Amino acid sequence: MKPAAQFNRHACQQSITAVTRRQMLCRSGLGLGAIALGDLFHRDASAVPTGGPLAARQPDFPAKAKHVIFLFMQGGPSHLETFDPKPALAKHDGELLPEEFRKYDLAQTNTADGKLLAPQFEFNKHGESGLEISSIFEELTAHADKLAVIRSCYHDLFIHGSALTMMNSGTRLLGHPSVGAWILYGLGSETDNLPSYVAMTDSMFRNGSATFSSGFLPAIYQGTYLRTQGAPIKNLQRPAGLDEKAQRILLNQVQDWNRRHQQHRPGDSRLEARIANYELAFRMQSAAPELTDLSGETAETRALYGIDEGPSAAFGTMCLMARRMVQRGVRYIHLVNTDWDAHGGCKSNHEQQARKVDRPIAGLLADLEREGLLESTLIVWAGEFGRTPIRQGGDGRDHHPYGFSSWMAGGGIQGGKTIGATDDFGFHAVQDKVHVNDLHATMLSLLGLNHEELTFLFEGREQRLTDVGGTNDLARRLLS
Repeated sequence: MKPAAQFNRHACQQSITAVTRRQMLCRSGLGLGAIALGDLFHRDASAVPTGGPLAARQPDFPAKAKHVIFLFMQGGPSHLETFDPKPALAKHDGELLPEEFRKYDLAQTNTADGKLLAPQFEFNKHGESGLEISSIFEELTAHADKLAVIRSCYHDLFIHGSALTMMNSGTRLLGHPSVGAWILYGLGSETDNLPSYVAMTDSMFRNGSATFSSGFLPAIYQGTYLRTQGAPIKNLQRPAGLDEKAQRILLNQVQDWNRRHQQHRPGDSRLEARIANYELAFRMQSAAPELTDLSGETAETRALYGIDEGPSAAFGTMCLMARRMVQRGVRYIHLVNTDWDAHGGCKSNHEQQARKVDRPIAGLLADLEREGLLESTLIVWAGEFGRTPIRQGGDGRDHHPYGFSSWMAGGGIQGGKTIGATDDFGFHAVQDKVHVNDLHATMLSLLGLNHEELTFLFEGREQRLTDVGGTNDLARRLLS
């Protein structure tokens, strides 16, 4: 077992005792407003300064990347309108789905009478590699030679909730750690003043905080939700009339009571996380506002991300903040763009969604490269599934997990290539199939972590992100 797992092994060998906020308040004798940590007290987890469970740790083997930015397109972008051209669909538009595909279940559509829907956009070749990308991504195409497109992703879950859980935690079951939590558990933190795992969205997380949960891992590894408008974290500001010295005195007293309380509850990771949260919050009172203050960025950089241009403003701001977070040592950054769920009007939906993310993502790739950060930062683009080759209603597509696309860039990856393939109609992954467990194993591998050895004892067995599946073979193909 790797050191990271050994460090916290005790945390799961005992039953975890819940401690309510009321109990903690009564025992501390202080209101939350006195120390300006209300929101972090409400939460049970966040990152802490290096040392203890979040001390930076060496990977299992030389890593290609140190940071991950996961660009998650919530709702399920159609592979047929983005990265997987299918001329056969255009040729057979309006015809019934071939017989061999009619036995498979879909969310809302009956395959028995499903009629094929032609791709709604043209695909053209870009870059020296000739990588084929949909015309909806006008600016991303300039970076075609950086992208490794995986056209053969798959799982078997066609409902949003379970598919989202699978994509973000490697299983359909709630209560399991997210990818970011596993990575933080394995590698620790590189920053003292910011959370090492941050989650952001331009609208909402469909599964709520489960999207960035620590699950059964110690609570210290949970992601921290960061807002793009207003205070980055609610109630983080120091109250008026309370200077840093006075706040430090109050915090020291509270932490003393917390540690005395913890002595009677060894192994309760929530208490450990809460104590760490207070210390991090104290430092974040200056670090977090500085992170989200974009006033020092040039007009050229703002234009690069499209943060002053309507549709791309929200996601562009998130992408620019992601670059700033990488510069400050944040380990895992989860950015969610919502509303790709095109049951009707697939063409108009994807046009609208592309306007939100195309420039920001292209800007992120360009900016990371010019800052010398792309080689050490793994970029992953994916949704929870693709969409059906058959129409739903007039011009929509249903959920489709049996074959869909994702892509990776940075992190030592050789771009300008495609890996795997679906059949002629885009129904099944048929060549070099990449299950979600394989995708996660690859992410860990590029970070220098062996997915089979990154384990945590829970419910009587050694649990891991990839459960009993996953291979690292994809990493080899991405790097060569």
